[in-house]
Amino acid sequence: MLGFVSLLAADADSPPSETAPVEKSESANAEPPTKPNVLAKTLGGREFWGDVRHFHDWRIQHNVITGHYRLLDGKDVRHAWGTHDECQTKLEDIRREQKLPHMSGDGVILIHGIIRSSKSMSAFREPLEKAGFRVFPFDYPSTRVELDACADYLHQVIESLEGIERLHIVAHSMGGIVTRTYWSKHRDPRLTRAVFIGSPHNGAELADLMRSKANFLFKPILGPSGQQLITDAEGFVAKLPTPDCEFAIIAGSHPPKGFNPLIPGDNDGIVSLASTRLAGAADFMAVDLIHVQLIRSEPVIRDVTQFLLSGRLRETGAPQPIRRE
Repeated sequence: MLGFVSLLAADADSPPSETAPVEKSESANAEPPTKPNVLAKTLGGREFWGDVRHFHDWRIQHNVITGHYRLLDGKDVRHAWGTHDECQTKLEDIRREQKLPHMSGDGVILIHGIIRSSKSMSAFREPLEKAGFRVFPFDYPSTRVELDACADYLHQVIESLEGIERLHIVAHSMGGIVTRTYWSKHRDPRLTRAVFIGSPHNGAELADLMRSKANFLFKPILGPSGQQLITDAEGFVAKLPTPDCEFAIIAGSHPPKGFNPLIPGDNDGIVSLASTRLAGAADFMAVDLIHVQLIRSEPVIRDVTQFLLSGRLRETGAPQPIRRE
């Protein structure tokens, strides 16, 4: 059990030295800054930040510990910090100075899984941009708040994407559950297609095992959202709605017994094949890859792009929908 806990933690996107909740120059006080901002590369700590606005490659983030905000450019350089209004004002100044145009076209929001950040989804960016999409890598504090709060960050980002005509979502692991949590609370008519990659739509058996056998690590590592992923017929995940847009599912598989003997049936080492299946999917695909490799695989990225463009995962061959009962 501890080996698979280590696997989850070891594949996080930032080294331990980058997990401080705030930069040294940012006070733990949530009040506005009393001195000018100094342009500086951020020190990481992505597990403590949630995106609230995107504009081109710029983003405003909220610190879940201190309550303050920061404005980052596409290279993670901080240009302002303090209140939301101060960061918003600075972004408007930059928009005028750089003559940034209004956003338009089709957008794709990339949603990472638990203990990770948007950097874990970086392999999708270039292929999606080449296909004509505007890409928005979304960060949220996956181990610090419950799924409702994660979905509220997503809602704020979607609301901020003014000018984008159609929106698609590509979500890995718990990112798929965050997406469905969003759908339980909000709607946006621009949301057109979604692809869920290795998401535990029926709950995560590994979360059950960790809660029963490694509870002393369960809460500190996976946080409140991880505790909501258990396979409980009356639990949080079981009550989430099916997305009301066209969606596809890609799952990791290694038949007949999967990669992890602690998870019953075929699995990708973290999520069972059975749990990834969600009735209503327009297409389904199982590939012989472990959980982490699913978002690094060129064929998977190609198939995701294919679905967003055409509504089918495979360039040739019939789709494999999961029928509703």
